[in-house]
This record gives sequence, C-alpha cells and structure tokens, in this order.
Amino acid sequence: MLKPIVAIVGRANVGKSTLFNRIAGKRISIVEDSPGITRDRILADAEWIGMSFKIIDTGGIEPYSEDIIMAQMKRQAEIAIETSDVIIFVVDAKEGLNPTDIEVANILRKANKPIVLACNKIDAAKYKDNIYEFYNLGIGEPFAISAGQSLGIGDLLDEVVKSFSKAEGKINDDLITKVAVVGKPNVGKSSIINKMLGEERVIVSNIPGTTRDAIDTFFEKDNRKYVLIDTAGIRKKSKISEAVERYSVIRAFTAIERADICLLVIDAELGIAEQDSKIAGYIHEQGRGIIIVINKWDVIKKDDKTINLYKQEINRILPFLTYAPIEFTSALSGQRIPKLLDIIDYVSNQHSLRIQTGVLNDIINEAVLMNQPSISGGRRLNIYYGTQVSVKPPTFVIFVNDPALMHFSYERYLENQIRKSFGFEGTPIRIIIRGKE
Repeated sequence: MLKPIVAIVGRANVGKSTLFNRIAGKRISIVEDSPGITRDRILADAEWIGMSFKIIDTGGIEPYSEDIIMAQMKRQAEIAIETSDVIIFVVDAKEGLNPTDIEVANILRKANKPIVLACNKIDAAKYKDNIYEFYNLGIGEPFAISAGQSLGIGDLLDEVVKSFSKAEGKINDDLITKVAVVGKPNVGKSSIINKMLGEERVIVSNIPGTTRDAIDTFFEKDNRKYVLIDTAGIRKKSKISEAVERYSVIRAFTAIERADICLLVIDAELGIAEQDSKIAGYIHEQGRGIIIVINKWDVIKKDDKTINLYKQEINRILPFLTYAPIEFTSALSGQRIPKLLDIIDYVSNQHSLRIQTGVLNDIINEAVLMNQPSISGGRRLNIYYGTQVSVKPPTFVIFVNDPALMHFSYERYLENQIRKSFGFEGTPIRIIIRGKE
C-alpha cells in the first residue's frame, strides 16, 4: 500500500516550509521571509513512532488574489488537499487570527478529512494564550508549536498519526522509476509533466523561474510506478541574482543526483545553448539515464530533412551523448508526449541491463582480434578479461597487464563495441581498468 499523505497548508508566510523541513528532518523546502516562496507542492518521506508517511508542503493560499501565480498556488494547495489523508493547517499564532485563516478553514472543511490545527511561532510563554482565539475556526483543538525552535512538534505528530491505519505506512520503492525533468527556464518542463500526467499537477506560466523547488509527483500506469521530478530552470551563475534562485539551481542538480532517468528539455526555437551542454554533462557524469526532449517542435518550419539535421547538430554539440534517444515534442499540442513514457521504460531497462561475464568476454576478445592495441614504449596492452560489477549505470571492470598502457581512444573503442553488441541506449556506461594483481 502507498504511504499515508499529510498536506501542510495555510496562508502565505506562516511557517509551513519551516515545519515541513522540521518533520522531514532535513532542509528540503526553501525557507525565506518572502511570501510566495513555496509555489508548488513539495513532497518528502517522513516517519514518526514507527509510522512512515509522505508529507507535502504547499504554497500559501490566498483565496481572493487575482495574481496569476497566487491563483495557481491556491489550485496546487487544493490538489494537495484532495490527494492527502490528513491535513496540517498552519496559522501564525504570534500575529493572531487573520481573515484569510477563516477562508482557508472554510476550504479545508469541504475536504471532509482529518485536520490538525498547528498554531505556529509560539516560541515564548507570553504567546501561549494566543492559541485560544483559534478555537473560533471550529476545526478542533489548536496545537501550540514553534517550527523554528522545534517546540510541540511531537504532540502535533502524535495527533497526525492517530489517523493512520496500522496497515498503512509501508511501500516498496525499489520498483519506482524516478524521472527528473531538467533544463533551462521556460522550455516547457512543467507543461510536459502536466501532459504526461493528464492533469494540472505543477504550475505552468510564461514567467521564467516559476518552479523554484524540485517537485515529486508519484503516479502509476500499466502497473508501473513512477516519480516525476519537476525542477527549477537552471541558468548561468552570472544570471542568478536572487538567493532563492541559487537554492533552486542546487535543488535541480540534487534532483539529477537522485533520479534514475533525466529528461533534458531543450527549446526547439532557441536550439542547444552552452547551459544545455553543462546540464547534459552533469547528467552524464552522474551516470543517469538520459532522454533529450526537443520541445516546442510545432513552431518549427520543417521539411523531410529537418529532424535529421537537428539530430546532427545535437550530436555535434553534445558528442558525449550520442547514446541518448532524441524525441521531438510539443507540450502545447501533446505531440509525441504519450510516447515519452515508453522511452523512459526502455531507457530504464537499458540503465539496469546486466551482461553475463562469458558473453562480455566473447565481445571483448572479438574486439581485440579486429583491432589490436598499439605498442607503447616497446610494450603492448594485454587484456585478460572483463566483468560487469554494477548497474545504474552499467559498470565494467577490465583487467589488463598494465593500466598505463590503456589509451583513452582504445577504451572508447571497447565501449563502442560493447554498445554495438548490447545497446545500452540512453545510459552512460563506466569502464574501470585494473592491473592483473
């Protein structure tokens, strides 16, 4: 069964992200004093008294705001409420009851789900009596907490887990494919995820930098489980002016590190830029599976040669990614978006592919017979045998008489022969050269 889901909701700037980080046990959500910092839902694993659950941080709810971002933040919070099992409603007890709190309470009541009221910022005894006016919300007993000082969190979580059944809280994550959608700002990452999911899960707008955190969305299709990770657009360092955006870049690279497969989204109109190359290089270095997604393909004037010419240009600029599948999509029209999941499944299988030692050595021996290593300093490289030691990415150890005799060009030749025989499309492979001892 899936883990129970707990959503943290409330108006802007009441300390939801600080509480989220405290419960998750690490700094996942961006915490700043600026309202609207957490714009989408943020998901993390948490545990309390032996019960595992998922916790969602949400953007602040502003019921009557006409601002496009604030309106979409409200929608995201509503989606989090709909998908949750328990709701933690956070209010600012130091400031006191706010009219917006009343409106949020009205929204939560309609969800007909367990609500735990967290009166935050009670970090001194003089504020403790402030919680009593929150009984007027009519949603149960207020819990005095200070997320910043970690006060009252235990009592709050005791109340939360009372709503979990004993059968819940256990899930096998081993069979879940984690997919990070990365790229520069405003290339259509969130739109692609929304099309793949068939619903509005992440905020979409034309304002670069809308997605500031990495947002995990779990879903199942055809008995396969996925987590899609939408990330903040990655800019050049010289263009990162806000402290918040610096966090976002770090978060995007962290998303790459914890993903199995990365979709590198490139704007078809703008083509491949230097920053795209850097992102691609980081994915390659981290050993993640990769699919290059050329988005906004519907706006490109094309003939029967356009796709091939575009692929040639990609291979010229990203020669280290010639193994990566390239898909041309339009998130706006949905063109080829459904095909992405099939490609993700294929690359995931390639990323996890394991070759028997005997078969591998047949290929290596055949490669050596076709192309003998050159002599260096009067000595020739002798290859004894190879074996695969791990997957994700596929990693091979090749034992030789002297690793210093293995020229990088011959190592690349062996890699190409392995790929020619076994595929490994969409995944880097690692080759480790060791001496006979």
